[in-house]
Amino acid sequence: MGGSADGHTRIGILTISDLGAQGRRDDTSGDVIADWAADREYEIVVRSIVPDETTLIAGKLSRWADSGEVDVILTTGGTGLTDRDVTPEATAAVLDRAAPGIAEALRATAARGFPRAWLSRGLAGTRGRTLIVNLAGSPNAATEGLAVLESFIDHAVGLVTGRATAHRAPRTAHHAPRTAHRAPRTVSDG
Repeated sequence: MGGSADGHTRIGILTISDLGAQGRRDDTSGDVIADWAADREYEIVVRSIVPDETTLIAGKLSRWADSGEVDVILTTGGTGLTDRDVTPEATAAVLDRAAPGIAEALRATAARGFPRAWLSRGLAGTRGRTLIVNLAGSPNAATEGLAVLESFIDHAVGLVTGRATAHRAPRTAHHAPRTAHRAPRTVSDG
């Protein structure tokens, strides 16, 4: 359930890497995202590599989101603690609404096997009818982050684009409908 007329989710992939933007490093994390999107039959509408520069990142995010051509922008890279890691600041500058639970889920899941994942400062949120999610820059981190997104991204896109408005619980053992209702127990004081 996506935002395009045919219901397919339209993806933008933005890799943030100084060396990648100079052509001195392959975009392996971007490739991981592209393969994941293709496996899900999402349409990759735009893909680009920019250096770790706040204005360039924010400009690309806002142009893509405001164009109405993408439902989701997945960024990879620039989420760490070095001076050059400015993706969260660029993302915060363009978001209309934050979705902190998405970023928290990405960090919490990755940190189970890689405690340094807690150092990631990636954000998530919406700009207009586009969901923007920052993934960490390594191929492994991108793969793990995509596995987390897999469980809810279609519903999130449906909500952001206005195609889904129902808030039904998923059909899981925990959320299974009750088949029998018991009368409330009464307690006597005597």
